[in-house]
Amino acid sequence: MPKEELMEFDGLVLEALPDARFRVQLDNGHELVAYTAGRMKKNRIKTLAGDRVIVEVSPYDLEKGRLIFRHKDERPGGGAPRGAPPRGQFRRR
Repeated sequence: MPKEELMEFDGLVLEALPDARFRVQLDNGHELVAYTAGRMKKNRIKTLAGDRVIVEVSPYDLEKGRLIFRHKDERPGGGAPRGAPPRGQFRRR
């Protein structure tokens, strides 16, 4: 029997909860608790309150989800901090 397809929704992180979980409000108004996907942990992608995210939700439990993508910030000032050396200046061994 084939596995059920996961549903993907866009949402907004409302608050960060303990144990790498987040309260997310979907664009349709539904709220759920989501955890960070392993690939986001592996690549050290930080998620904060106010971030736009994509959440995977199982059709069996609509109260839990998994954060699979964080949209880029649209806030000004993103990027390298002031005084940081330009990227690519030093060669890796």
